[in-house]
This record gives sequence, structure tokens and C-alpha cells, in this order.
Amino acid sequence: MLLMKISLLKQILHIRQFLSVSIRYTAINLKLSTAVKRPDSKLNTMKLDSPQFHAIFTPEVNGLSELFQKYGYGLRMAGGAVRDLLMHKHPEDLDFATTATPEEMKKMFGAEGIRMLHRKGEAHGTVTIRLNDKQNFEITTLRIDTSTDGRHAEVKFTTDWELDAGRRDLTINAMFLGLDGTIYDYFNGKKDLEDKCIRFVGDPNGRIQEDYLRILRYFRFYGRIASQPDCHDIQILEAIRSNAEGLGKISGERIWMELKKILSGNYAKEIMLRMIDLGIAPFIGLPENPNINEYKEVCERSYSMKPHPVTRLTALLTTEDEVQSLHSRIKFSKYDRDLSLFIINNKTLVGKPPLRPFIYLLFQSKSKVSDTHEWCCEILKYRGELCLWKELSELKIPKFPVSGHILVEKGLKPGPEMTNIMTNLKNIWIDSNFKMTKEELLDYLDKNTHGDC
Repeated sequence: MLLMKISLLKQILHIRQFLSVSIRYTAINLKLSTAVKRPDSKLNTMKLDSPQFHAIFTPEVNGLSELFQKYGYGLRMAGGAVRDLLMHKHPEDLDFATTATPEEMKKMFGAEGIRMLHRKGEAHGTVTIRLNDKQNFEITTLRIDTSTDGRHAEVKFTTDWELDAGRRDLTINAMFLGLDGTIYDYFNGKKDLEDKCIRFVGDPNGRIQEDYLRILRYFRFYGRIASQPDCHDIQILEAIRSNAEGLGKISGERIWMELKKILSGNYAKEIMLRMIDLGIAPFIGLPENPNINEYKEVCERSYSMKPHPVTRLTALLTTEDEVQSLHSRIKFSKYDRDLSLFIINNKTLVGKPPLRPFIYLLFQSKSKVSDTHEWCCEILKYRGELCLWKELSELKIPKFPVSGHILVEKGLKPGPEMTNIMTNLKNIWIDSNFKMTKEELLDYLDKNTHGDC
């Protein structure tokens, strides 16, 4: 009897220890879960069955699906592809999320002899592969942010789909799509898409402070999805206003990548004016007081001609110095920088007939004729001159028949004198409506003393 009591006491003590450990373990996990599950969520699911969905199943996508099933890892489409399919569009890119870690994926792909491409994204969970030498796939491990500084995030891998969805920027980008057609929607992204409503996942203020580029991403997707040009949630606008300065931490390349999509999308006029109103301009390289009136007019009169994003952006500037200052901030390409400078310097160019001064520019510019042709067309868009723009854009630019090499053969030495002669010959050729031949131009040159055209 005594032995039975001792045994029973031992069992009770063992159970109490087990319960104590379990409670502490549960408390720790609950604390971790509370820390990372910031936004409230409620899973909604539905089956997608559309022609666009079925069209994505190439042999490569099917092969990818079978591979992850074979090794027992979860695989779903993520982000933009899900959004596009719900809008009955064929996705431009297919991005995938998985429960497999990068190391597990590398091991799996290595065992299957699958080619892995550039690996710079592995630290953040992304592995890129190429299947059958036909299609590239980016596959990213589910993750949570352990710390952020407004530009970059330190991440920890997870197998919880909801936690990964909770770290994304906008509700319409936080959905997953299983390859069986099941939509996994934790934050009502599908309803927001149907309502054409752009919302952050959770608190806008906190979400923006994790990555200040999300300010521009919000406006980019607003232009892509919304049905009204300037109908924003007041709470979101206040969060953007109070965090606008954070854009100063973001690299110019990332800013320009988003900005040019905003400028070429819907409601470019209204969105940019709203951004300026919220105090964003100085933190993305624009002047303290951009040329708002010029910008409005250019957007309105060029709307039907679909101007280059640089053309619209340049309307906010007035001087070469402002172009160079913007360039130093957002790191234009050489083409974009030169286009902006070209517009600033030539936007008021006039002549008779009206296209003639632009044709002179084509052959006097130090840039490629094809580039200058495009830039002249952009000026006509900037000015809203639809008919002249169509005429110039359809103009087949002939090749000038006299080269510097030919002039050297005639005894001229490279230098300022030869440059002047070449310019004069081009003007004569243009005045002939491009009809004078090489022989006629050289004959004209010979009849002028010392080649003085």
C-alpha cells in the first residue's frame, strides 16, 4: 500500500513538472506568435477555376509542382500572380512561396540535377531555378521579419503561411494560390481587389516604417487598381505624410523604379500632385517647390499621346541644375537624363515650317539620330501638338550621305572648321528635303572657296 502511494506521488510530481514545462513552452510560443502576428487576420478560401489559371500550367510548372510534392514541401503562388489571376489577367511573372528552406531547396534541386541561377537572394530566402532551359522560377521560403530599419529587414524562416502573409505590404499582395486552385486570403485582399480599394496589411504607419518604399508602392498600385483618381483613405494619407521623410533613406534606384511606373500609369497627374501635397517631393529629388502648374498642363494636353515618364517628370523642373540634382538623387539612366535635359533646353523651339527646327536637331545633335528623334517626339507630346507628333514620329529619317572620312579624303583636317562645314552641308541637305546626293553636296563644297559653304 505504501509503495502504491509513493508511486502515485511520483506520477503526480511528474505530471506537475510536465504541465509546468508545457505552460512555459506555450507561453513562450504565444509571446512569439503575438510578436509576429501583428495584423488581425481571418482566413478566407475559395476555388479559382478560370482560363487564365489553367493556362499557366506549362510542363515546367507541372514539373515544379510534382517536385515539391515528391519531397513533401508546400508550394503556392504568391503576390502579383495571384492578384492578376483574380483580375482575369495572365500573370507576367510567376513567383512561388514554399515551406522549404533555401538549404532544403538547394539539396532537392541538386539531387534532381536542376540548374540554380544567381544566388544573391538566398540570404532572404529566394532561390532561382531554370527548368528545361525554358522557364525561370523564383521560389522564396516563407519568412517573418525579426527587425527592420525602414530599408532592409532581417528575416527568419517559418512554415506558417499566415505569418508570411502578415509581413506583406498590401492586402491585394498578401494572398496565396495553391496549385489545386485554392485561394488563401488572410486579410480580405480579394474583396479589396473587387472594391478597387488599396489598403495596407494592418496598421499603415507601422507597415510603412518597416520599408519606406511602401509609400511609393501604395501609390503605384493605387494607379493600377483604383477606379477614382484621388479617393484615398484619410488614415493612410496621414501615415504617409508623417513618414514622408523616411523616403530619404531609400536608394535612388529603388525610388525611380517605382516612380516611373507611377508616371506611366493611371492617374499620373492626380497621384503626383497628391504626393507633392503630402511633402514627398524633396525626399525623392524634386525641388522644394516643383512647377505644379506646368505639370498639370503637360499631363492634360499629352494624355492621349502616352508620354515617356521622364517627359511628365521634367514638367516639374525648370532648369538644367534641377535636372542634374534629380539625377544625382534617383540615378537616371544616361538616356533618361539626356531626355530630361533635351526637353528643358528645347521645349520652346519654334520655326517655319514647324517641324524644320526639330529636323535640324536630328542631324546636329551629338547623340544618336534615333535617340534625338524620340526626344523631339517627346517635346511635341510635352507641348500637346498631336498632329506634328504623328508626322514626326512617322518620318523615315534618311542617312546623311557625307561622312567625316569623306571630308578627310578631300583634304580637310578634323577640327572646328570641318565641324562647321559638316553642319552647313547638313543644313543644305535638309533644305533640299533630303534629296541632294553625296556627289551634289561635294560638288557644292568644291564650288565654295576653301569649302566655305
